[in-house]
Amino acid sequence: MCIRDRSELTAPWGIDMPPIENCLMFHVVTEGRCWLEVEGAEPRCLEPGDLALVPHGEGHKLISEVGGPTEDLFAIPREELSDRYELIRYGGGGAPTKLVCGAVHFDHPAAQQFAALLPRMICVDGWNTTQAEWLHSTLRFMATEAKELKPGGETIITRLSDVLVIQALRTWMAQDPAARTGWIGALQDPQIGRAIVLVHRDPATPWSVESLARAIGMSRSGFALRFKELVGESPMQYVTRWRMAVAIGWLQESDASLAELSLRLGYQSEAAFSRAFKRAVGESPGAVRRARRHVGSPATVTTP
Repeated sequence: MCIRDRSELTAPWGIDMPPIENCLMFHVVTEGRCWLEVEGAEPRCLEPGDLALVPHGEGHKLISEVGGPTEDLFAIPREELSDRYELIRYGGGGAPTKLVCGAVHFDHPAAQQFAALLPRMICVDGWNTTQAEWLHSTLRFMATEAKELKPGGETIITRLSDVLVIQALRTWMAQDPAARTGWIGALQDPQIGRAIVLVHRDPATPWSVESLARAIGMSRSGFALRFKELVGESPMQYVTRWRMAVAIGWLQESDASLAELSLRLGYQSEAAFSRAFKRAVGESPGAVRRARRHVGSPATVTTP
């Protein structure tokens, strides 16, 4: 989890939010109103109860009025309440707006894959959802904690923020037609979604079309056809691509040997794993580990 901040702003004000790689940034309005501007999307007015997500870590603007001047976030004075929480007081002394903002870092390959498919901006009106009462009470609780940061308040706001982000994504998935297609749509399919979860949970299992179909109660042919229709690739292509995405993360973050990684991913030998990896990624595992650690350049997995 990246740094969160509580902002007490007075009009006129404007903040340039910097890009943060592999992060979903969120903003919760607890008092007043503001505008959110993300390149490629229509400006959105946010009012109390609104949750806004910027899923791709893009730079964006929060402003009291559209077209107003902005200041770089890092040029604005702040009070560090802890190593992960800050208080910002800023503006021209006019109408007040209060925000709780933060950034959720995506480490897991599934989270990164999910985030890559989200729109550039997601806004959830907490007053018009089917779970409005629950959202209202959560937002009120968050606003109270943000107003008077008591002992333990940072932890409470952190946990509530995590829950609100998840709920915002669930609401978007339930309401937006774009969430019912492609990989995200496949996740919501009762049977294909289960198959994807099985592969994610245990990539070392020697999955086959037959074993996956049996695990979710479908015929082999029906499963293969349905999976490709929803996901856009065959089940075994997906299994291989997922294993390689997991492998890239492990190569970057751990010192495990290639032999150990091979066994974790269900390959009988280091050579078999290395061949499959190079075929999917275009580079050897050793080359990716060296590049990711010393340069930080991302490796990508192509569809087998």
